[in-house]
Amino acid sequence: MKKTVGGVCAPLGFKANGVHCGIRKNKTKRDLSLIVSEVRASAACVYTQNKVKGAPILVTKKHVADGYARAVICNSGNANTCNADGVEIAEGMCSLVEKFTGIPASDVVVASTGVIGQPLSLEPIASGMKELVNGLGANSDFAAQGIMTTDTIDKQVAYHFLLGGKECTIGAIGKGVGMINPNMATMLIFVTTDVAIAPDMLQKALSADVKDSFNMVSVDGDTSTNDMVCVLANGLAGNETIMQPCKEFTTFRKALNKVTTNLCRKIAKDGEGATKLLECKVFGAKTKHAAKIVAKSVIQSSLLKAAMFGADANWGRVLCAVGYSGADVDIQKVDVCFKSKAGQILVCQNGSGVPFSEEEAKKILSEDEIQILIELNDKNGKAVAWGCDLTYDYVKINGDYRT
Repeated sequence: MKKTVGGVCAPLGFKANGVHCGIRKNKTKRDLSLIVSEVRASAACVYTQNKVKGAPILVTKKHVADGYARAVICNSGNANTCNADGVEIAEGMCSLVEKFTGIPASDVVVASTGVIGQPLSLEPIASGMKELVNGLGANSDFAAQGIMTTDTIDKQVAYHFLLGGKECTIGAIGKGVGMINPNMATMLIFVTTDVAIAPDMLQKALSADVKDSFNMVSVDGDTSTNDMVCVLANGLAGNETIMQPCKEFTTFRKALNKVTTNLCRKIAKDGEGATKLLECKVFGAKTKHAAKIVAKSVIQSSLLKAAMFGADANWGRVLCAVGYSGADVDIQKVDVCFKSKAGQILVCQNGSGVPFSEEEAKKILSEDEIQILIELNDKNGKAVAWGCDLTYDYVKINGDYRT
């Protein structure tokens, strides 16, 4: 498996673009993106479990019910959620894709991200469609920029891999920042691949993957109304179509996981106001499920997140989060280490503190990527979760996000 460039345009048969159409006031920021496949593609999606769902999710569910799609359109700056005409607007976006590309509206995935409850007009989207479609090409970076809200960097990734002797490619773009605590899955992920795979197998791969990838990310503990992960697989690589579990299906799942975990790290590191990526690795749990509960509990602790911002080796906050996680854990067996490229330090053993250098710990925790290593010393369950530190800027950003 080899990392490559090109994001969603890396696989054969995919083009993309992103433009500023006028939804966002800042004219330097793109706010409308389009991804198109040359041919109809197998489609699979997972969605937010929030009871309040953006209208685009309702429309997308209907459009991919047959397991196929050909395009993705997404706007930023407005979530199109809790609007009386939200479904009409979402359907209207799909109809605009049909008008300007010829792709049936029923084959379009639609998504929106931004402020909840603000009216969204089709007018700016319609006015930007000609430029958007005319610019379709190897423009994954423009598409990635067009779905950003308070993201500070665009997020793209792509890999080459072999399936049955055929070179295949998988690529993706994503956006994250605030209101990130997926539970399926404001987070949007669009994945493209030229692998030939049946829709039901694609859905099976995606549904299994998100449990260990996106559902293990938390920036602030809030589950968005618009979270969506969508995969389009157009089959142009020419591999024998994956119709059932097999060696090739396993390889595809590994490639998909490479993409999703890469984006998990990017999303967590670029959380609103964040200065550090936190990666919590749990080992020795009674079950994998217990390990996941512990890892997610630790990564969501506001007190721990604040301590990591201050490079304070307050390991008691780790143990506290383990204790209230609800997992079946023997606290008297728990070991905790902090690790970064500056080194590794043991701060807790068998549920109790051990002598350690505060200076060394501060040096380790002052890096921009920190691992929290938790050994439960029970059985073989393990899990990883990703998050970020809690900073002053998170409050600043969300204190006036709408106004």
